[in-house]
Amino acid sequence: MNRSLVVTVLAIILLIVACFMPWMRIEDPALTITGMDTSGTRYGKPALAHFVLAFFILCSAFIPKIWAKRLGLLFAALNLAWGIRNFGVIPHCEAGVCPEKLTGIYLLLIASIVLLITALFPKEPPVNTTGDPQP
Repeated sequence: MNRSLVVTVLAIILLIVACFMPWMRIEDPALTITGMDTSGTRYGKPALAHFVLAFFILCSAFIPKIWAKRLGLLFAALNLAWGIRNFGVIPHCEAGVCPEKLTGIYLLLIASIVLLITALFPKEPPVNTTGDPQP
């Protein structure tokens, strides 16, 4: 297994752990929000989209075809877009109450950025025009 795959797997593990960590704390009604538990708000479960996209990124990372690498890049970009959306929308100020951003939301954004970087630079051997790997 090459370094790119190792970093991808570690970033996916970090993403999953970050989805279960606290993302924000609201002081007034005393709520702590995670990616899977948003009780008291109307956000649903935003981490489920990260789980589905991470599964497809992982599958495409292990398939040694160019179309799989391109699909992995698409899924990684969607994952980063969803992470930026979660970073901006979920902990925003509403009705004069501004929540405190916690470690989980920052780790989620970092893991999404790392996944996009690993999808941009996959480690594959060069292929000639016949499709055979070059020595």
